[in-house]
Amino acid sequence: MELDLGPELRAFREKMRAWIAEQKPADLTGPEHPAWPEWERRLLEARLVCPQWPEEVGGRGWDGARLAIFNEECDRARVERVTRGMGESLVGPSVIVHGTDEQRARVLPRIINGEDAYCQGFSEPDHGSDLAGVETRGEVVRDELVVTGQKVWTSGADRANWIFVLCRTEPEAPRHRNLSYVLMPMRENGIEIRPLEQMNGATGFFEVFIDRARAPLTNVIGGLGNGWRVAMTTLGFERGGRAAVAHLAYEREFWALVETAREYGRDRDPLVRQQLAWAYAQVQVMRYQGLRRLAQMAVRREPGPEASLTKLYWSEYQRRFGEIAMDVIGADALVRPDGDGYATSRWQRTFLSSRAGTIFSGTSEIQRNIIAERALGLPREPRVIEEREAVGGSARR
Repeated sequence: MELDLGPELRAFREKMRAWIAEQKPADLTGPEHPAWPEWERRLLEARLVCPQWPEEVGGRGWDGARLAIFNEECDRARVERVTRGMGESLVGPSVIVHGTDEQRARVLPRIINGEDAYCQGFSEPDHGSDLAGVETRGEVVRDELVVTGQKVWTSGADRANWIFVLCRTEPEAPRHRNLSYVLMPMRENGIEIRPLEQMNGATGFFEVFIDRARAPLTNVIGGLGNGWRVAMTTLGFERGGRAAVAHLAYEREFWALVETAREYGRDRDPLVRQQLAWAYAQVQVMRYQGLRRLAQMAVRREPGPEASLTKLYWSEYQRRFGEIAMDVIGADALVRPDGDGYATSRWQRTFLSSRAGTIFSGTSEIQRNIIAERALGLPREPRVIEEREAVGGSARR
């Protein structure tokens, strides 16, 4: 099914479909293919890397519908759109909203051309989803910020040459006003990374140890003490930014499971068919939800609490989808295949990996609180310590 967004966007879809067909190198399969650099060059020349960014910073100023259409047409042509990871989806939008003209001119082109790849330095070992409680310290020394602390669950730290760090720079300031958001080089800068092995056998997350790492004060986005606001912009894009492409990956995954159901002879099972129908419906809801969310992002509207709804929706869906996949393959779900290390089958990896989705980028419990309190205006959830004090009990932190 193809969404009809009217004659203007229908013409845009046809234009993009023709451009991709004409410019895509023959037999291009992915970033490992020899023709990938040529595909990347053509996209850069056409300003089709980070096209949702404003024209004045190197994008094309596309709204959410156009970006979604371009993603769909790349997927239709079986070619990946060149993306810049967290630099494109998290750092860039935050710099566009909160950065100075000098910072935008310096940081954004290097993301577009692929010179700089970023990872995220937010989570810490002792604070979970309590981002305001970070203990990583930043000390102003002349014209530099000197940072010391530890971060954890850092995706892609092995591939990044920059990290965006939330650190405490104003120790006497009130909570939420004592943090700063700084861009820091990763290499030869007092930063050590260590891989964390996950239960699916992968090592996609890392611990990051920061020992007096340095960055110029000109790399502080939004100014000293204003890091909380910048971080909320980043998290809004992290929680809602997948809207552009999420449904495409989930749809491919869905049809792969349908094929597996056929291979196992489960495609005629009424219960399996019902579960698969549910999964397909959820993917389509994500598609329409994504179009609405992207339209807001494209006009440079700062992400609001509704981004938590997107994150909650896809993470809860993925966890249930992993369980459905286990049901489809039955007893085979209990036996790992032969192989080096901790070998797992495709659907075992899907199931195991899906358990993390309701934890990273803010737990589902945190997302529900944000939706309830900031989107629906419901009363704040009372703290346990306040409840105990109210009835005369004692509480220790």
